[in-house]
Amino acid sequence: MKTAATLFALIGSAAAAGMAELKQRKMEAWAAQNEAGVFDVDRYAAQAATACVNGKAGEYQCKNVDMVSFLRHQDMGSTTRKGNDIWGWTSSTGREFAAVGQTDGTAFVEIKSDGSLVYLGRLPTQTTSSSWRDMKVIGNHVYIGSEASNHGLQVFDMTKLLTLTGSPPKTFSITSDLTARFTGFGSSHNIVAHEETKMIYAVGTATSAGCSGGLFMVNVTNPAKPTTAGCLSAGGYVHDAQCVIYKGPDTRYTGKEICFNFNEDTLDIVDVTKKSAPVTLSSTAYNGASYTHQGWLVDESMRYLLLDDELDEQNKKGVAANQRTTTYIVNVSSLTAPKFTGTYQSPAKSIDHNQYVKNGLSYQANYGSGLRIINVKSVASDPTGKGITEVGYFDCYPEDDSVGGRAEFTGTWSVYPYFKSGYIVLNSIERGVYSLKYTGPA
Repeated sequence: MKTAATLFALIGSAAAAGMAELKQRKMEAWAAQNEAGVFDVDRYAAQAATACVNGKAGEYQCKNVDMVSFLRHQDMGSTTRKGNDIWGWTSSTGREFAAVGQTDGTAFVEIKSDGSLVYLGRLPTQTTSSSWRDMKVIGNHVYIGSEASNHGLQVFDMTKLLTLTGSPPKTFSITSDLTARFTGFGSSHNIVAHEETKMIYAVGTATSAGCSGGLFMVNVTNPAKPTTAGCLSAGGYVHDAQCVIYKGPDTRYTGKEICFNFNEDTLDIVDVTKKSAPVTLSSTAYNGASYTHQGWLVDESMRYLLLDDELDEQNKKGVAANQRTTTYIVNVSSLTAPKFTGTYQSPAKSIDHNQYVKNGLSYQANYGSGLRIINVKSVASDPTGKGITEVGYFDCYPEDDSVGGRAEFTGTWSVYPYFKSGYIVLNSIERGVYSLKYTGPA
């Protein structure tokens, strides 16, 4: 097993100390898993569709969520067999596809009308393998970044998938099959997309990119010719963000492009309308802050925001001292003076990672406790979080079920809930990609 010193050396100096520590913890955990054979060939069996009945779908704990289909990472061409991020794309005719992140590249699957998954092909990593690969879609193109050195931004046309059947799967070229490769930055931790403005915001870029890990702005109005549009470095390292055309209650900023940035220990709200001169409107800390990770607006009124912290459970800090997954609620009615108003805690012990809201439900990817679906419609009338209820879940990591869950970096990496069909795709670190269907109350 690699020593901690060796692992730390592999991290590099691209990010702030907070991110360096977080990466080290994860790399040590995954190195231990690797030694234990967690990522070995045929470690996991292929599985058929399984309905959630009496709290179980096969080996998985569940509530109001059926497992419709499953593909292992090895079934999707990965030699490392380790997963990370995921995002979806819908064609002009309504066909649904997912870009499935793996340490050695991106796999492409189609979600058929019955929810079954078909592996179509893959785009290898641009340089080397990395545990961190992130992708988002604007129009017909997926934009893929990675912590791999000198990776840059892969721009891939998803319409190339429309003629594929998966027999055999196609391995795309990292040169001739790319629409473009943007090299204004080398490595990045996350990719944020704002479809309305055709902007990609790469965050957590290496220091050599000259943006201090903040918002590195790329205009992709022409996907074949991405151009650098600006940089936000004043707030330091940004881990993730949600960017919108603002239509909330703070009328001073109506129609402006606003980004809600998750900056390791604060929520930063920034006006990025003028890319050459972004303006930070507020930077707000909160009790229990350990690693401000990601979040999402509750609804289109833009009054409240949900925030997740990736280390508060493991650090047993603040409200999360009991290690139950904790979601923070923020009143952002004033962009210059946000207020943390309450929290919601999951029944399960687990670390939170990513969440996305659709029609009053937040679809949370909570590592070892899997997909957790919570009804957040009550936040508008009760911002303490006391009215939030869990309406469904699917736990793809049964290894910690007997102890009620653990605050470890295992299981679910992310989910994509925005397909019109209602199918949800979940990418797990160890096993593969799942097609799920929520069957609970709307």
